[in-house]
Amino acid sequence: MAEIIQRDGTWAFDGSTVRITPGLHRSVPLFRQTYGEIAVPLEAISGVAFEPERKRGRLRMRLREGADPLLHATGGRLPDPADPYRLLVEVDRAGVAEYVAEEIRRSLLLDQIPTEPTKAYLLPGPPVPVSVRSSDGTVSFDGTRVRIDWADTSDRVKRATGPRIIGLGDLVQVEWLPNSGYEDGFLRFVTRETTFSKLPPEKDPYALDLWGSARRDLLTALVATAVTARLPHPSTRVAVENGEQAARRPLTAAVPPQADHHDVLLRRLRELGELHRDGVLTDEEFAMTKAAVLRGF
Repeated sequence: MAEIIQRDGTWAFDGSTVRITPGLHRSVPLFRQTYGEIAVPLEAISGVAFEPERKRGRLRMRLREGADPLLHATGGRLPDPADPYRLLVEVDRAGVAEYVAEEIRRSLLLDQIPTEPTKAYLLPGPPVPVSVRSSDGTVSFDGTRVRIDWADTSDRVKRATGPRIIGLGDLVQVEWLPNSGYEDGFLRFVTRETTFSKLPPEKDPYALDLWGSARRDLLTALVATAVTARLPHPSTRVAVENGEQAARRPLTAAVPPQADHHDVLLRRLRELGELHRDGVLTDEEFAMTKAAVLRGF
């Protein structure tokens, strides 16, 4: 057993799994404490290194592409302190950190773990049900459907549409961008109908606009990860898309590729028109939102 215990957390390696446990000190970000312990199988790891510095160092683990739904959902956008695959190491424990890193590297070599992208997720992501209250509303996921309940401070277009419920089978992907404190972030659920319609997050009834506490809004990545873990793996999606493109190629001349887009566009414009007629949208809001929908197409 190779183990290092720090205020920032603990890494323990038994030869087949690295158990990463976040520390309980107030300096440990809320996201890592909420995400909890992560058991990383050796086959999910592509490398590990210790980066020494004058006052403290860092243990960093790299995972194989496609192995972790968290990394796929967040797209490398997690702030460095919130990254669970990073451990701050005090200078007097540098030797222990080097030993842990070397033990993991030796096992990777002995077990001949490949570095190529995986074809399935090797980590499960957070358990469900999961629910997070953000600046724009509360989003929850029970394993089969996403539900968004808007806050009193949400845009009135969103509040007028009521709670948004999205079945897992209707989802294509999840898009997530953290709130940096300087710029708003968002959590957007992309469905088959909304793939080509990108409203601004503050107006999009399928997106949470993250503009409040960056510390609290970061927790929306929990929902993004839980949903992503249950969607088709990226490698499968690429293969399916390539197969569909190949199958459609001879029919391109007979079936206009924009036909489905046109139906979705008309449906979204009708919805906006109804909101405008009912007085939910002002003339200015209707014009701005309509222009955003048209730009998306």
